[in-house]
Amino acid sequence: MAGRNSLFIPGPTNMPERIRLAMDVNTEDHRALSAPDFMVPLFEDLKKIFRTEKGEVIVFPSSGTGGWEAAITNTLSPGDKVLTARFGQFSSLWIDSCRALGIEVEDIDVPWGEGAPVTQIAERLAADTQHEIKGVVVCHNETATGVTSDVKGVREALDACNHPALLYVDGISSIGAIEFEMDAWGVDLAVAGSQKGFMLPTGLGIVGVSQKALQAGETALCPRFYFDFKMMINQTRTGFGPYTPAMGLLRGLRASVDVLLEEGMGNVWQRHHRLAEGVRQAVAAWGLSTCAKTPAWQSDTVTGVMVPEHIDGQEIVKRAYQDYNLSLGGGLTQVAGKLFRIGHLGDLNECMLFSALGGAEMVMRDLGMDIEPGKGVGAAIEYWHKNK
Repeated sequence: MAGRNSLFIPGPTNMPERIRLAMDVNTEDHRALSAPDFMVPLFEDLKKIFRTEKGEVIVFPSSGTGGWEAAITNTLSPGDKVLTARFGQFSSLWIDSCRALGIEVEDIDVPWGEGAPVTQIAERLAADTQHEIKGVVVCHNETATGVTSDVKGVREALDACNHPALLYVDGISSIGAIEFEMDAWGVDLAVAGSQKGFMLPTGLGIVGVSQKALQAGETALCPRFYFDFKMMINQTRTGFGPYTPAMGLLRGLRASVDVLLEEGMGNVWQRHHRLAEGVRQAVAAWGLSTCAKTPAWQSDTVTGVMVPEHIDGQEIVKRAYQDYNLSLGGGLTQVAGKLFRIGHLGDLNECMLFSALGGAEMVMRDLGMDIEPGKGVGAAIEYWHKNK
């Protein structure tokens, strides 16, 4: 098909030319004497993205799921209990991974389209007077539904009852794109991946770790080797790694961090919010609704667009790709066929999003939906025009 693919899945995201070129280097000697000159400043600057001065940021050659496993195994022991909520595909996977690693999970089942239930979490924590709960796990941005949860509210619930549990946050589709404050929100473990807000190929699991979490690691008994925090921190402080690092990806990460810091994290967050609101205005103009049930839960990195019962959301995704070379996200498990997803994070602006909105309109019309041509695109234009 002529033309380039329009990529609007919720990750991997579009890669800026600057980042791509940064990875276009000859094979490097990762043990060269000059390696620390590159590695040490990179890890210091990563802390600015996570918004931590007190913690450490660790990078593993892995997917974000590897970062999850590292967060669990470095801080917990088999039989320890964590509290979490299930409200989407990826919050469910946290539960699966914990149980597979021998962790007991107390989970709160929440309708998909809602976020972490702060009030119920607070009640469970207040009732846990023996402090059997060792961690609270929150999926900050549930990619399957386009829902963002109140991490700060969960920290406040922990503090209100002086509960010592660690706060674990899945920030894979939020960190580097929407507001995230590791120190200010008292986050102990924050997991990100290279392929979302960092605008890189998949391959790096990036984990922010508080000093409290590092202390918990001193007594944690879950088996670990490849994902060992202490080994990785001790080696990266010297400017080298405990094993061969993914140097090409780290070169790209250096460029990614530079791109984000040059724009300024506050500006990055505001840009994502503004673009996302334009998408939501388009959805409303189509006469459709988001999967997120209230505006407070609407994500600024991905929008789940609910479709009428007689329409298969997967068919929209299929036809968009086949007919228009447009990549949209499909519904997963409980919402499979009930929605399609528009990813709007990373290297993105208004004109790029026009292709997603216009392409979605064409596909929906092709499938017989009553969508007035240009209605959604026009609503987005009007919003962006008034909110420059």
